[in-house]
Amino acid sequence: MTIRTTSRNSLDSPPIPVQVKLAAAWTSFMFLYVYVDVLNFYKPGVVDGILNGLVWRFDISATLLTVFLVSVSIPAVMVMLSMALPARVNRATNLVVASLLIPYSIFNAAGATWEWAAFYGISIGIEVLLLAFILRSAWTWPRTSVLPAAPATTDLRQGLRQ
Repeated sequence: MTIRTTSRNSLDSPPIPVQVKLAAAWTSFMFLYVYVDVLNFYKPGVVDGILNGLVWRFDISATLLTVFLVSVSIPAVMVMLSMALPARVNRATNLVVASLLIPYSIFNAAGATWEWAAFYGISIGIEVLLLAFILRSAWTWPRTSVLPAAPATTDLRQGLRQ
């Protein structure tokens, strides 16, 4: 006689679909991206520059703000696309977009002083880790083999038609 016992301390960890992992990673990336920009306002001179019509060394214009809008919209759109696109297109889209955002994220450190190295290093480091997770998840997307329909399927359909 075998007695099966289950531990009260064990937790069930069902597999998480790749689309959910990707959407969660893009959501995390988006929040970090936005919060880094918000925290940047506390840097001395940033708000004064904005009030004087400058962001970094660029004049604030409709074109500049449109570029910024597109930039911050990418992760938001990727959350939705990661859940909605078919697997093959989803995988390719995540691989391309995450690959392009890595150098873009690293570029955010351009012109930073050593005084701000930790701020940019941590924020960019986490962004790149999230993008690496997205790349890994998309690259290792599980594949299923296509099985031809069994003859029994045809026989079942025949029975339904009668």
